[in-house]
Amino acid sequence: MTVWSGQWTADRLGARLTTTAGVGGLVAEDLVGMALRRNPRRAHLLVSRVLGKHVPTDPRLVHGTGRLLGALVADRLTGAPTGLGEEGGALVAAALRGTDGTASSRLLAAVDTHRSTAIADALVLGYAETATGLGHSVADQLRAPYLHSTRRPVPGVTPVGAFEEQHSHATSHLLLPEDAGLLAGPRPLVLVDDELSTGATVMDTIRALQAVAPRQRYLVAALVDLRTAADRAALAAFADRAGVQVEVVALVTGEVALPADALARGAALVEQHGRPLVAVAAGPVEVRTATGWPDGVRDGGRHGFADAERPAFDAAVAAVARQLLPGLPRTAGERLLVLGTEELMYLPTRLAAELSALLADDGVEVLFSSTTRSPVVPVDEPGCAIRTALAFPASDDPADGPGPRFAYNVAPAACGAPFDAVLLVVDDAHTGRDAELRARLAAVVAGPVTVLTVPSSRPGAR
Repeated sequence: MTVWSGQWTADRLGARLTTTAGVGGLVAEDLVGMALRRNPRRAHLLVSRVLGKHVPTDPRLVHGTGRLLGALVADRLTGAPTGLGEEGGALVAAALRGTDGTASSRLLAAVDTHRSTAIADALVLGYAETATGLGHSVADQLRAPYLHSTRRPVPGVTPVGAFEEQHSHATSHLLLPEDAGLLAGPRPLVLVDDELSTGATVMDTIRALQAVAPRQRYLVAALVDLRTAADRAALAAFADRAGVQVEVVALVTGEVALPADALARGAALVEQHGRPLVAVAAGPVEVRTATGWPDGVRDGGRHGFADAERPAFDAAVAAVARQLLPGLPRTAGERLLVLGTEELMYLPTRLAAELSALLADDGVEVLFSSTTRSPVVPVDEPGCAIRTALAFPASDDPADGPGPRFAYNVAPAACGAPFDAVLLVVDDAHTGRDAELRARLAAVVAGPVTVLTVPSSRPGAR
């Protein structure tokens, strides 16, 4: 019997996760596991199983699930349900439960068939680091323009908005669209995050946006909506006071119940299990470098991404994936990890999905994950979502300064085998500053580490 990847943590914190609704039979435990935060404000971390942030995941499932969420958004915006929610939800469940090995590819085919062409006049905003890739996938399904928040300022570019991320270890997020008019106008704005826990960040974001670009309709899209009844009432009251319409769509709706002493239990567990992170092995490491991403093609939505830019992006993904093939595993049974870096999630997700298709006939499994700044305690137990961790210093220039970064579940668990190779995708802000990350990856992987550097889009640089 498979153990839920949150059972160990939930049992020790006294947490209880319940589901009230889920498309296609999905339940909360399908979409999230649970781990211990190193954070005095919240003891637990819900770890997405479809986001590709902390858990290496089939990239087709990552992109397909995001686009499925986009289809639910389209249904709500048009008021004309397509029925894709039930079909797609069942495919996500089958992929996660391991009952259908073709479910991820069938999910992508299903969202392709139902791709919306009617919602051109909506804007999608992915906010906080974890939703940068998810929001882009939602926007893809809507064929809508996209922007995501960033912690990386650009000299000479004035933010048009900023907000604070509640319950986080690092909170300030900037909105830096190249076109300052992107946020203007009355069209609906879709706010995308992986988890809706209280709604406090939503209210803070809407408050900030209404100050610079007021509108009447907001739609919040999340993989899981785990607000309490009081949280739901608070968001409704906020919307009434602000004179705006705020709707919520999610793949799964439920609730997390925690005992009064959860923070104390969490602190004790961190003290008990917060052992040193995986060390770097001595000796030479094999690291290859690669380029090839074309200048002028945006790497993501940090400064905005228009629907007209999608064909060039898709072509670049296909071309770069083929260029990379000669240096990647080609033997049946081998595993390749494509690792994104913090806010750079969408491009490596798409690249991983393309490589998965190209390597399928060779029998190579391709998984996707990303580095993060979330401090989590690794516990090498089947019932914990975070089993191993690598730590390394930041290699770009975020507004809040340097600090530790992490790659979770990349080093093998005690009973597991290492990845056969890693493709690390960074942008050129990391050039010459990611040596420690490369070394840590090379120390825990059986084969080479290939580093693909892409040019980071900057306003006025194209």
